[in-house]
Amino acid sequence: MSALPWLVALPLLAGIATFVLPERSRAPVGLAFSLPVLALSLWVLARVAGGDTSPHVLGGWAAPLGILLIVDGAAAGMLVLTALVSTACACHAARYLRGKTANAHFWPLLWFMWAALNGIWLSGDLFNLYVGIELLGLAAVGLVALAGQAEALAAAMRYLLAALLGSLAYLIGVALIYASLGSLALPDLAIASFDGNGRVTIAVALTLMTIGLMLKTALFPLHAWLPPAHGGALSPVSALLSALVIKASFFILLRLWLALSPDAVPLALAWLLGVLGAGAVFWGGWMAWRQTRLKQLVAYSTVAQIGYLFLFFPLATTTVDAAARLAWDGMMLMLLSHALAKAGMFLAAGNLILAVGSAQIAHLAGVSRFRPLSLLSFGVAGVSLMGLPPSGGFAAKWLLLQSALASGQWIWIVVLVLGGLLAAAYIFKVFRHAFVEGPKRDHFESPPLALELSALTLALASLVLGLAAHHPLEWLRIASPFGGAG
Repeated sequence: MSALPWLVALPLLAGIATFVLPERSRAPVGLAFSLPVLALSLWVLARVAGGDTSPHVLGGWAAPLGILLIVDGAAAGMLVLTALVSTACACHAARYLRGKTANAHFWPLLWFMWAALNGIWLSGDLFNLYVGIELLGLAAVGLVALAGQAEALAAAMRYLLAALLGSLAYLIGVALIYASLGSLALPDLAIASFDGNGRVTIAVALTLMTIGLMLKTALFPLHAWLPPAHGGALSPVSALLSALVIKASFFILLRLWLALSPDAVPLALAWLLGVLGAGAVFWGGWMAWRQTRLKQLVAYSTVAQIGYLFLFFPLATTTVDAAARLAWDGMMLMLLSHALAKAGMFLAAGNLILAVGSAQIAHLAGVSRFRPLSLLSFGVAGVSLMGLPPSGGFAAKWLLLQSALASGQWIWIVVLVLGGLLAAAYIFKVFRHAFVEGPKRDHFESPPLALELSALTLALASLVLGLAAHHPLEWLRIASPFGGAG
């Protein structure tokens, strides 16, 4: 598909343009570029839905000299998700950052991040996935540092160190695979055969790359960098990081595991990822409930929600084909739903903090009377995170629950149920304070309507996703190993 390179080239061009233009022009130009990228992403999704999954090779050589771009249902879905969330966050940032120093640097960093994300969704070889994850990490660290406070700068440095360590482990694995197979293209990995020594090499490489990507995804217990980075960043940045950036490393891990033949994937490692995912659900939920600052609560909620994605690995390694297909559907729907809900929740949290002039949850007393729209956005996003019907989060958990039942892996049902209860505990904690009639206040700040609508749009999208889940699931199965209906 010849349009694929433009999904990377256009964001790079936008990043360069917003870097060299005068500061007053950066927001309008940055917003203007989002429209053609969104339209092109939707066009690619339509082509994929019509059966066009043809790859595109840049440079004419195999990786690492050339660049193989592939598109399937999952990649097309992530392209559209990235465009929707980034456009909404850009609209929010255009008003939220007006008059602030961070506005000058936000737009080029946003677009370099967008280019890296699109490159990751489309890359068909391990080396160019590494290039994408490095560009993404540098842009994300810069976005975290935009807050300018000492706490944000420290969080950005911690994030940078974690990203570099994760990249080092990933790159060593890439070198081992190239030495063993002589190729880094994902299609070549899918058809490779392994002898005794080759199997050991691939297992070591897969383990190293998995650890590196776990660190970048902030999977428990390698999550310590995430709450300060996401909680201390500017609100539109927090939304982008939680909704999209951490999904990129998970997506690479997913590509890697699905590309390798089943006999090259250690079953014990798949179960370990599931156990760590369960730990993330419980630890992240417990820590979210204990927080006294609103954005820290939402950040720890991200730690918890990430855990559900990793339940896919033990569920997908079952010998029951129907259970594996259900696990794929549930995981992908959870990925989309969480991205929309968490972006909406972070934007709503930023609006509430702006309204009360404090990051403390206890200071939300009385805000329900003055800022009902922001509180509604927070609550609608929370419905999806709790897994209540009819949200996308509910549909995703229902599919994962069915997969666990079909494969006989009952332990994950306990995780899904108790995780939802923990999510309800920390979300209703916010509402309990918001509806308390605290000390009388005669003034709340009024965030511009554009800020509230950005948050509400994303939150509602996570709800609508559950009502029309069959459509995205049909697209997401295209050209995947789980292409049949669940």
